[in-house]
Amino acid sequence: MLAILALARGTPVTSEAIAHSVNTNAAFVRRLLGALARAGLTKTMMGPTGGALLKRSAAKITLLDVYRAVDDQVVFAFHTHGPNLACPIGQCITPILEPEVDRATCALESSLASTTIAEVADRITARVGLEKLGRMLD
Repeated sequence: MLAILALARGTPVTSEAIAHSVNTNAAFVRRLLGALARAGLTKTMMGPTGGALLKRSAAKITLLDVYRAVDDQVVFAFHTHGPNLACPIGQCITPILEPEVDRATCALESSLASTTIAEVADRITARVGLEKLGRMLD
């Protein structure tokens, strides 16, 4: 969604147009846009020519920013009740697995932090071409 907004280069994009591109419904897009707006990534212009816009430069928005805005950020969840502490395995499984989960979370966040929405938009442009993108965004 943010790549679409980046490629629109300051022209508001309707939730319907975004929904068409990502193959979902506009209500779902509006819900995500709300989360992105609360995180300071998007803003909405009202009125007949309104729509969603990036609130800051695509070069300053990372995939980690997006992930944190729309995801619960749990890569691997432990069971809510915890293991049976009377069991020798249950006593030690959580402290054994927690460092592994922490490393996986750090690796994911590091990877996401290294890519901006501008880079994603550039990759899309390289694959699709400016002419085809221009027609699609009109």
